[in-house]
Order: sequence, then C-alpha cells, then structure tokens
Amino acid sequence: MPRSARHSLELVFQTHRPTLIRRLMRLVGCAATAEDLVHESYLRVVGAMERQPVEHVPSFLFQTAHNLALDHLRRQRRSDRLFDRDRSDADLAVVATTEPSPEGRAADRETVARLLAVLAELPERQRQVLLLGRVEGLSYPQIAARLGVSENTVYKDMRAALARCLVLMDNR
Repeated sequence: MPRSARHSLELVFQTHRPTLIRRLMRLVGCAATAEDLVHESYLRVVGAMERQPVEHVPSFLFQTAHNLALDHLRRQRRSDRLFDRDRSDADLAVVATTEPSPEGRAADRETVARLLAVLAELPERQRQVLLLGRVEGLSYPQIAARLGVSENTVYKDMRAALARCLVLMDNR
C-alpha cells in the first residue's frame, strides 16, 4: 500500500476510533472486546487496501467493524448454545475436574514457551502495554495513566505488539 494511503488510513482511523469503539461496545457489551474488534477492523482494512484501492475508507472501516461485531456475536451465541445443550450440573462438575492429557500438557508448555520467547522479543513498552491490556485487563486510559504516556501511544504500541506477536508466533 502506498505510504500516502497508509497515512490517510491512519488519520481516518484515529479520527473515527472513539466512535467505532462506542458503537461496537453497544453491540457486543464489552469494552475490551469492542477494542479488539476495532483493532481487527483496522488490520482487515489495511489488508483490503493492499489488495485493491478503497474508495470511501471511513464507510469501509465502519462496515468492516460492524460485520466483525456481528460475527463475534454469532460465534458467541453458537458457543453458548453448544455449552448449554444437554449439560447437567454433574456433567459440568466432571468437566471442571478433568485433568488435561499428558499430550495436552506438553502442547500447553510448548505454546507457553513460544509465547514467552515472542514476548521477550518485543520492545519493553510494547510488552508492558500488551500485558497490562490483555493479562491484567486494563483499559487504554488506565494503561496510559500507569505508564505516563498518551492513549494514542498505548493504542499504537498495542497494535504494533499484537501485529509483531502474530508474525513471530506464525514463524515459530
């Protein structure tokens, strides 16, 4: 994607990000999920713009975010139905106390080792932003206050950290 198009998308995204988060929050009912969906929307729009030009970027961004929110709600509803179907309290107690298989534990250890290696490769502030947001569940304003940076910096660090983690996890 040409540099000017990426810059234009950045400006559109920064301008509309708060509105997108509010709209998605109303749809999905969770601020963290709304923020995740907004980030995913941005990444999808970037991918689409790399394949072909987009005439009206704000409309495309809002429609992409709306579609991702609907997809999220469908998956959540499907998951809730599958979980609720034919489950008794006794079944749930068995599931809750079942130990993972040795293969499952080995796979989990391998995944954790890969993730720790990926986290170690991130710049310090990006790693802090990612951990505070995803592990501790802090909002962007809370992260910004804790680290003494702007919300925009938190947003950019989170986006960069997530993108870098995806690339590094795929390469391992």
